[in-house]
Amino acid sequence: MPFRVLDEDEQDQLAMIEASLVTIYHFFGGPRELFRAVQDPRIPELITYRWEVLGFVGILMFLCHLGARRQIALMFRGNGPVAAKLRIMFGVETCSHGDTLNEAASRLHPDQMQEAVTDMTRTLIRKKVLYRYRLLDRYFVVAIDGTGRLTFPERHCPNCLTAKHHGKTIYYHPVLEAKLVAPNGFVFSLMTEFIENPKEHPNKQDCELKAFYRLAKRLKKAFPRLLICLSLDSLFACGPVMSICEDNGWKYMIVHKKKSIPYIQEEFEALLPLAPENHRRTRVGPQREIKRDYRWINDISYVDTDDNEHSLGVLECLEDKPDGEDGKRKSKRFRWITNFNLKTNNVIALANRGGRIRWKIENEGFNVQKNGGYDLEHAYTTDPVASKVFYFLLQMAHLIAQLTQKGSLFRRAFPDGVGSAKNIAFRLLEAWRNLRVSAQRMTQLLEAPYQIRFAPP
Repeated sequence: MPFRVLDEDEQDQLAMIEASLVTIYHFFGGPRELFRAVQDPRIPELITYRWEVLGFVGILMFLCHLGARRQIALMFRGNGPVAAKLRIMFGVETCSHGDTLNEAASRLHPDQMQEAVTDMTRTLIRKKVLYRYRLLDRYFVVAIDGTGRLTFPERHCPNCLTAKHHGKTIYYHPVLEAKLVAPNGFVFSLMTEFIENPKEHPNKQDCELKAFYRLAKRLKKAFPRLLICLSLDSLFACGPVMSICEDNGWKYMIVHKKKSIPYIQEEFEALLPLAPENHRRTRVGPQREIKRDYRWINDISYVDTDDNEHSLGVLECLEDKPDGEDGKRKSKRFRWITNFNLKTNNVIALANRGGRIRWKIENEGFNVQKNGGYDLEHAYTTDPVASKVFYFLLQMAHLIAQLTQKGSLFRRAFPDGVGSAKNIAFRLLEAWRNLRVSAQRMTQLLEAPYQIRFAPP
């Protein structure tokens, strides 16, 4: 039977749904495979919605930028087109309530949801989707940084961290994120370490550095043979972090500031005049208006406070560029500690795609998740376990959104673009709520073979 002819708006709506769903099925095999690491402890005979259904609804909540779980009931539950699509995909009669999602999430093991997130990036690595974005064609760049997640005026749970703000005690839940970053803008969650006080010692403050030591062990266990370059801020400029990287066979690029390990700065500045050949100058920008001078020193010996000796290099980039329309120029200095052997043919890549790329975890990562419609800092639940599950659903949704919007399927359907990420989310929401799709068309959409390609670095 021929398909009903769609008008222009319906064709756009179908393209929106197609791009996101095909991305999930093409790379990950569909919602069931997305959550294969998650064991639902509920009794199957007593539930209406399996976790794969609820988890997908949670992902859809973030993809459509609903902002709160109660919006699931307002926007999806009772909506005919939404129910029809979910019926075709999962065999359910209607969309679940947000409270059902919350109740099920509170019973899950967060470690299994972490594995589901990690599996997504692992799958992309295994399928070589990310190979062209490797540093020096060898290393996957993993930026590690912390960010705030939830803040409460009163103690939320025994794991809360505390801080003084304007004379008042606040209770908060930060995280330390390891994200795989790429020069095309990909920022994929690889692993999360929740920074929280142990239940038995609620006043013993956890911190990013302690969390890093835990995260590093988990990262090595999950990816024992992956060639990794860690991109870190100056907080991690210390001997124990260097030792962990050396023991794990990881490369590192660590921001170096004047107050972090002054000895290294002194050695760098003392040795620079003795190595004038370690210099490279480039000009970049539309009119080559940005000047960058690279200087470097290898084989600096540093003995840390634990008497461990490290051989490292220091790479510096002095950037000079126009500042406004008055002809004035602005200079900025970037400097990193690294265990790469610095050479003329690799310093530019190491500085820009190993060191400065770390900012993508802030801009394309945390900032988008906080201010770009995902509402990272919103408390989707008061349950501590469910809170972590919602956090992981957000990470999964953000990864899917990036793959969708940067993929060739989406770009072919919308060659002129469709505006901001918020506008894309709004149009996806409208497509789910308004477009009526037959079971035949939906099945064909999900089962047809596709090729999805991404732009080169």
